[in-house]
Amino acid sequence: MTTSTETTVQTVLNYIDGQWVEASSGKTGESLNPANVEDVVGRYQMSASEDLDQAVEAAWNAQKEWRKLTGNVRGDVLFKVADIMEKRIDDIARTMTREMGKTFPEAKGETARGIAILRYYAGEGMRPVGDVIPSTDSSALMFTTRTPLGVVGVITPWNFPVAIPIWKAAPALIYGNAVVMKPASEAAVTCAKVIDCFHEAGIPAGVINMVTGSGSVIGQGLAEHSKVNGITFTGSNGVGKRIAQLAVERGIKYQLEMGGKNPVIVAEDADLDLAVDATISGGLKSTGQKCTATSRVIVHEAVYEEFREKLLTKVSEITVGDGLDEGSWMGPSVSESQLNTVLSYVQKGKEEGAKLLYGGNRCEKGANAKGYFVEPAVFDEVTPDMAIAREEIFGPVLALMKVSSFEEALELANDSDYGLSASVFTTNISKALSFINEMDAGLVRINAESAGVELQAPFGGMKQSSSHSREQGRAAIEFFTSIKTVFVK
Repeated sequence: MTTSTETTVQTVLNYIDGQWVEASSGKTGESLNPANVEDVVGRYQMSASEDLDQAVEAAWNAQKEWRKLTGNVRGDVLFKVADIMEKRIDDIARTMTREMGKTFPEAKGETARGIAILRYYAGEGMRPVGDVIPSTDSSALMFTTRTPLGVVGVITPWNFPVAIPIWKAAPALIYGNAVVMKPASEAAVTCAKVIDCFHEAGIPAGVINMVTGSGSVIGQGLAEHSKVNGITFTGSNGVGKRIAQLAVERGIKYQLEMGGKNPVIVAEDADLDLAVDATISGGLKSTGQKCTATSRVIVHEAVYEEFREKLLTKVSEITVGDGLDEGSWMGPSVSESQLNTVLSYVQKGKEEGAKLLYGGNRCEKGANAKGYFVEPAVFDEVTPDMAIAREEIFGPVLALMKVSSFEEALELANDSDYGLSASVFTTNISKALSFINEMDAGLVRINAESAGVELQAPFGGMKQSSSHSREQGRAAIEFFTSIKTVFVK
């Protein structure tokens, strides 16, 4: 997987056609620990288009035989990968924490989820893939089956460096596709450890490949490549829309999961302690660096002050620090750029008239001074036109908004360009049903935090959050395959 010139710093290679190889450019980039920028987690290849061509060609050739294998044979490979990952769970999780900052318990939980996803899709190899359809010809048999796309480009972000690559690659593979993966540079070392599990499991050479480097070269190159038949992407709206344009020009399938500005509604009849805990967990865990993170907190005026005080008490108890330290509840922003984005939105919120009740400062004392740490921020008196109420921050910033009715809360929750996830806290069944029916979001949760969805359930957003396809669960088959109708006379 790596070469090593120093005892603590590894150099991650590309994985192409079953081999770990250096990029043709001879150049590497550094992955730094955001909790301590003096700690170099590893180096990754700054690949060129030639490297991508080799990976796609390998996938193109390997897919021809991979698709011929039965579903249970492909599934056995995924089961083996899961078993290997389970043995390496602590190492993978520790690397994730060092590389992108989330706390070790969160990283271990994410890795465990990746293992569960592999086993879920391994089982897909033995599930039905079509239907028998009555024909008007009594002497004929008509049915549907599924055919793989071919080579699938997988472009993944840094915030879930195990779960997202797996929930894209596992269904692609089980349905007979070959994969070329481009991970985010900030999580390249972690992703390489996942790919190494596939290598150790004996997956045929070329069926899965990993090429690291810049998005403008490798990401765009995947979307433009003539032998790539589908692109699945999670990341920013700007990049996602560019990928969509390139895919449409080529006439290939594309799948985009992008931003969110996710609301939580707290009704006057809500269990406030439950709502507070879920708001903090949904909005501030992983330092708010989740596309499903709670951002807008819409609270009925009858309970607004009580909710606010309970929230501030709990937020003030949060310990910010290195995710490998046992006492840390919230880690750093992933990079200096992301830290500056969070700080700029805190400043913008104050300039636009919101009242900063708590936090929002960079942590610059003690060990935290070496990392990209920021205090969780809570704003009051936020209006719908403010930037902190409309734009995705991807950081630990909560915007409190007061309403006088449940109807106003729903209208405010829907007043967004995004529609990924949303949650409501209420003990009234009528309000819960109204929320389910009227909330324009792909994931709605009742009396639960906005972040997270179970792996066997479809995941995706509405409006500007998604290309309107769905990931995970049985829904994944819709993107990674095409329906073929068969008529036998």
